[in-house]
Amino acid sequence: MPAPNLFLIYVSDAEAATAFYSNLFEIEPTFTSPRYVAFEVAPGVLFALWTGRNEHAVPNTPRTSELGLMVPGPASAVDETFTSWVSKGVQVVEEPHDDVFGRTFVVTDPDGNLIRVSPVD
Repeated sequence: MPAPNLFLIYVSDAEAATAFYSNLFEIEPTFTSPRYVAFEVAPGVLFALWTGRNEHAVPNTPRTSELGLMVPGPASAVDETFTSWVSKGVQVVEEPHDDVFGRTFVVTDPDGNLIRVSPVD
């Protein structure tokens, strides 16, 4: 059976969300349309932004999932990412702390989608 290869995030403004994620992850989209933007994050794997159901993409909508970025290296690499992202103006939900899987923190995008940084499993 094939593995999942599309990870979709609802956003209210595709252009603003594209600018946010391009800046945050320092990547450029591989496909752009007015309501759907895709970033190839690995060969054949897409992280995409979609306004198709943007009534769900408001900050007060409860978020039950997280987008994750696992960074290689020591715990200080997670702290360095936190410092870099704070300088880019992200909204912090959880400051860096140690959890069962290592050093971690959580921020949100402008629509309230959660983004967790943690060490590589």
